[in-house]
Amino acid sequence: MQIGLIGLQYSGKSTLFNTLTSKEESDRVHAGNEGVLEIVKVPDERLDKLTEMFKPKRKVNATLEVYDLPGLGMSDDGKVKITTQFLNNIRNNDALFFVVRQFKNDAVPHPMGDVNPKRDIEFLESEFLFADLAFLEGRVEKLKKDYQKKKDDKLKNEIELAEKCFAHVEEEKPLRTLELTDEELKSLSGFQLLTLKKMVIAVNFDEETIPESEKYLQDLRESVSDQSIPLIPFSAKIEYELSKLDDEDKALFMEDYGIKESALNKILRTSYEILGLHSFFTVGEDETRAWTIKKNYTAQQAAGVIHTDFYNKFIRAEVVHYDDFIKYGSFAKCKEAGVWRLEGKDYIVKDGDILNIRHN
Repeated sequence: MQIGLIGLQYSGKSTLFNTLTSKEESDRVHAGNEGVLEIVKVPDERLDKLTEMFKPKRKVNATLEVYDLPGLGMSDDGKVKITTQFLNNIRNNDALFFVVRQFKNDAVPHPMGDVNPKRDIEFLESEFLFADLAFLEGRVEKLKKDYQKKKDDKLKNEIELAEKCFAHVEEEKPLRTLELTDEELKSLSGFQLLTLKKMVIAVNFDEETIPESEKYLQDLRESVSDQSIPLIPFSAKIEYELSKLDDEDKALFMEDYGIKESALNKILRTSYEILGLHSFFTVGEDETRAWTIKKNYTAQQAAGVIHTDFYNKFIRAEVVHYDDFIKYGSFAKCKEAGVWRLEGKDYIVKDGDILNIRHN
């Protein structure tokens, strides 16, 4: 799964990216206007605890691909414009993280002249709506021409769906807010419509205002057309400093700033949620590992994520939930308590399950 990190220049987007990837700016591999793609480990305290208990040879975190797109800046006419190349670069992302600037710093000018998160959000939303509107208009026109030649019922259904989407976007509503069936979503998936993509808005505060960020976000939320979009407050500067500290100093630092949870953890967890993902674990002397699966995956499908043979030759899954394992402390005691069990191929794997796959 790939997340696109987008934002205006000087929003703190690249600082956040460097923190997520644990890299310095000088270590990054730049690719001109294409942006930078990195694999990011997803922190998981449960995996850390299991590693502490089993003391394996290695620990393997779940991962996400994060794509840092170049920041949007001023064009020759003094306005911020979104180019076709920028839109094309973000279409292949499964979700988008829009970093919005709230902090003020006279030494780092905002591309639009002043700091105004509400305007920045509305600007990007309108650009995405316009791009989808233009695509859908052309799509409807093409389908109607094809239908005049073939009179095919499938084409008729496609026209109805495209017109339904066009009418919704024309009302300046993102496609995320349109009620669509699974079949309709499948039909639209190949077009990479921008307002249909899952999105998170991360608002970058300075150190002084981050403690009051939740109160500010209540007012900002009213300006977002899609109320389902998560708004996450963070301070790119604080998160970068936190990433350089050991656990003890990190806890003290967070206490000083009134931070209950690292924004990086919240950002990555929210990414999982909006993409419909969660994790299960495998444990042992050689390795403890977090595996990423889609919600509602069966035990057999989860086994296939580990290895194709595990799917094809699946017999049963030994299952105990992380919480139960921590409570009782061992597989033997989990069996005694009746929380360790055998499940068949249709068992729906829950977030935090520890699995051992039996196969031929």
